[in-house]
Amino acid sequence: MSPNIESASPPGRRERRKSETRERIFLAALRLFAERGFFRTTVEDITEAADVGKGTFFSYFPSKEHLFGMMHEVQLSKVLHAEAEAKTGDLPIHDVLRQFMQNIAEEPGRSQLVARGLLATVFTNEDIRKLLVGTLTRGRSHLERILTLGQERGEVRRDLPASAMARNFQQSTIGTLMLWSLDTPSNLSRRIDTTFEIYWSGIKAGSDRAENLQ
Repeated sequence: MSPNIESASPPGRRERRKSETRERIFLAALRLFAERGFFRTTVEDITEAADVGKGTFFSYFPSKEHLFGMMHEVQLSKVLHAEAEAKTGDLPIHDVLRQFMQNIAEEPGRSQLVARGLLATVFTNEDIRKLLVGTLTRGRSHLERILTLGQERGEVRRDLPASAMARNFQQSTIGTLMLWSLDTPSNLSRRIDTTFEIYWSGIKAGSDRAENLQ
């Protein structure tokens, strides 16, 4: 898993080292959040697990909460990958979207404690909330392009705007993650698959027509 979004030119050695350090801190934090929960994990715990100093940590992340900001970069990289995959035409749009929904649930779905920590941070930290809103907006534009390709290929119904179907995709995914995080322990992957198949049954070509859905 590489959370770095590809750039136009390859990074130099120093940039690669910085990126690797940032990723190491992020992954160490996610492991600890999954084991102990977000609120019981300290910055000192994270720096020890990542084998970096506190100064190094704060040069990458202003606070423990800002670690979740990197998760948004990971999610954007995944929607870009899904869009590129859809453009090749090698897989049906159904398969592209199904795998994408599973992929974006991967990091927050490492454990219910991680998902709860993410939710708590979004609801209490204005910077992270704004970052999430921006990420959802950008991700939705790429989802629209995937769904538009599906409409052009006759795989996705054409009587609904791609923008509405993209928003519903996000609502379905986030809602499933939220309810799973609050519920008794269960298999998230199966829940995501169920959510997706219900979602797909409403957008696939040949579904009943809907009126005034925006």
